[in-house]
Amino acid sequence: MEICNILKNLREKNHLTQDQLAERVMVTRQAVSRWENGETQPSTDTLRLLSKEFDVSINTILGTPRQLVCQCCGMPLNEDGMISRNPDGSFNEDYCKWCYTDGNFVYKEKGDLLDFLVAHTPNPENTPKEVRRQQYDQYLSQLKHWK
Repeated sequence: MEICNILKNLREKNHLTQDQLAERVMVTRQAVSRWENGETQPSTDTLRLLSKEFDVSINTILGTPRQLVCQCCGMPLNEDGMISRNPDGSFNEDYCKWCYTDGNFVYKEKGDLLDFLVAHTPNPENTPKEVRRQQYDQYLSQLKHWK
């Protein structure tokens, strides 16, 4: 779905007129109309305001152009409800809500996360714990949080 359709659907779902949305994100009604007609797109700052107004991630507003992955544990972030939030309530699209909450990281050390993964992830092939830990460590080391 294109951004113009997404914005219109979000506005209508929230029972807002173009004038009301314009006022809430500090633009003109004409700007909202141009977004919904596909003539222009909101600026980065306005996308942040729209994200907060509609309580969806910027990625959702943009039509999910990229696959988000938690940069701490590597879990795909397929739904907005899985994405963490900053202390101000805005989405933090780098982390899942289980790794980053209330402005703090849950796992202070990579070893803590490795312990959790080894203990709680399925192991249908009965791979030894040490091998699994090494595999997880190799993957996690590629993520932004652990580099």
